[in-house]
Amino acid sequence: MKCLFLYNPNSGRGKIAGNIGKIRKKLHTRYEKVVIYAANGAQDLENKIRESVGKYDAIIFSGGDGTFNNVLQGVGEADVQLGYIPSGTVNDVARSLKIPRSINGALKVILKGHSRRLDCMRVNGERYAMYIAAAGAFTEATYRTPQKQKRALGALAYAFEGIRNNLNFEVFPLRVECGGKVLETHAVLILAMNGKSVAGFPINRDSSMTDGKIEVAVIHQAERPGLLRRIGAFFSVASLIVFGCRIHKKDITYLKGPKLVVKTSESLVWDFDGEEGIRGDVEIEVCQRRVKLFVPKK
Repeated sequence: MKCLFLYNPNSGRGKIAGNIGKIRKKLHTRYEKVVIYAANGAQDLENKIRESVGKYDAIIFSGGDGTFNNVLQGVGEADVQLGYIPSGTVNDVARSLKIPRSINGALKVILKGHSRRLDCMRVNGERYAMYIAAAGAFTEATYRTPQKQKRALGALAYAFEGIRNNLNFEVFPLRVECGGKVLETHAVLILAMNGKSVAGFPINRDSSMTDGKIEVAVIHQAERPGLLRRIGAFFSVASLIVFGCRIHKKDITYLKGPKLVVKTSESLVWDFDGEEGIRGDVEIEVCQRRVKLFVPKK
């Protein structure tokens, strides 16, 4: 058997680059041939994955949630055995699946060989997201925070960036269809979730990556809010982050279904797995059991 191991040298604090020898040695206990590839950016990683499909028994990769997203784009509709060593700043996918966030722990999961087919999300029929599609308050922080700042402060860097640039929440129009329900409102945040963890918090802790459903949370806002409404929206966002989808407030609506259709402002920017995505309207559907990944047995 043979495997390809790709990694993002800039992910997290760069710890993978210093442990390549150990990773190669461990992988050789399962695979006769191990090919190592250091990706030169997101597009290079996607291209390498795309050209490697069908040539290896497994494609194993390391990086953060953004790297996981890049891998999904490269794999597309192909049936590929994946393995994941999380090395990013937050690692929400790993948290949701209880994949250890240490090199040794993640390698043990891969070497034990227990694989599961997981859901992902397909956006507008052409790109993929593993655990989150979001727009609005604080979402820009995940892709605008400088890498140097993330290396120095870890997950706190996102909080500082969000507070510095996102406190004056943009209000945007929404028409949402999901699970047979229609919601028309103005909002400051929409989350479409396929995982338990968002920004390091177990916001969607009761969810599953194998149930064929997207969980949606919308925080409403008046079209032209005054000071009190702006303060209220801030506390609603904070409550959702800290207490998760179990919190019940009159300005938070929850929806659930296999498909989500959103009509909104053409200028609204979406965040897919922590990466900057498209603007405006989206149609998101669950791709059931599309991702084949080594995960802990339990």
